[in-house]
Amino acid sequence: MFRISALLVLVIPPILTSGGCRWAASGQNTLGARLYQQGQYSAALQQFQKVIATDPDNADGYYNLAATNHRLGLEQKDQKMLNQAEALYNQCLDHAPNHVECHRGLAVLLIDTGRPDRAFALMKNWANQNPNFSEPRIELARLYEEANNPQLALQYLEDAVQKDANNARAWLALGRLREQSGDYSQAMQNYQRSLAINNQQPLAWERLAKLNQQNAGAPPVNLNNTRIAAPNTPYGGGFNVRY
Repeated sequence: MFRISALLVLVIPPILTSGGCRWAASGQNTLGARLYQQGQYSAALQQFQKVIATDPDNADGYYNLAATNHRLGLEQKDQKMLNQAEALYNQCLDHAPNHVECHRGLAVLLIDTGRPDRAFALMKNWANQNPNFSEPRIELARLYEEANNPQLALQYLEDAVQKDANNARAWLALGRLREQSGDYSQAMQNYQRSLAINNQQPLAWERLAKLNQQNAGAPPVNLNNTRIAAPNTPYGGGFNVRY
């Protein structure tokens, strides 16, 4: 059975200037994420529970609470926590049907609990319900790559960039697949396209620089750009908090 890489990155929405409950919930989400990053998972769990109590419609709160239960359930081999995580992921999607991180988290949980077919069905249903949205295609590509089916992964990524030519994550993932297949020229073009959209991608700069070194005739790459830390995957975090 295959397994998706699952680095937890919680979602932290921006603090809003209107609506007392939403403002308070945003602060609680932020504090919970900090506690999580410090390894204080039980304390983080309490903060995310407060988010839901403060703002029952807060999709990110349900997601963060689900992701924390998910991690603790795996670490403690606690099936009740995993069941709770699954219920919370679904509540998140009830409030935000296109929540990208939540779809990813739920897919990871389904795979973690021996239901890969359900994970694929989840993503395919999401894609079918959103024919012009690129994100479900990117997540399906991730699943197929992890399932050792790079050809289908490539098809979904090509579809993703057709749906949204300005999706830097899709171009980065497409470049990586093409690099792995030996199509270095096309991979370089894909990396360059991704960086033209978002130049704060260390992984893209790293791969492009390596390919430039391998191809003496390639145009030089300007590495004097501002960079930020990023997960070591072209798709972004596995099940994860966003700032």
